[in-house]
Amino acid sequence: MKILFVCSSNICRSPYCEYVFKRMVQSDPKLAQKVTWIRSAAVFNKSSKIHPKAKLALLREGFDEAYIDSHKPAFKWTDKDLFETADVIVGMTRTNKLVTPCKYRKKFITLSELVDGEYKAVPDPFLERDINKYYAVMDILKDYLERYCQKLIAQS
Repeated sequence: MKILFVCSSNICRSPYCEYVFKRMVQSDPKLAQKVTWIRSAAVFNKSSKIHPKAKLALLREGFDEAYIDSHKPAFKWTDKDLFETADVIVGMTRTNKLVTPCKYRKKFITLSELVDGEYKAVPDPFLERDINKYYAVMDILKDYLERYCQKLIAQS
């Protein structure tokens, strides 16, 4: 399975999902056999680097600063190969689907629908000034990712 996480600008939610989920998958041999490719991209806005608060959230998770700094946001028009390669495109909101190129929408599902079978938007923390509120959104993402790992393991 090849998974592409998407959000508006690929600087907060989707790179966080990429890094955290990749580590979860790599730490479990069953998951590592099932999920072979994990990336992230933007569906709305082309950006140049990861958001500083996303970097703090990933540092809080124990990721190496140089590894975090190596993230180069991908974008739907300039990185089409990511959308082509993905088996599933996992977004944060239904709006992400609306701005995903039409030919890839059949692969799209929101993170909440993937895990719980029902829609619940993951808010965009981009403008959040309070770091603890920012972290709260990242904790929501981590919870979804942990539960998705358990779901995948149960399906094995």
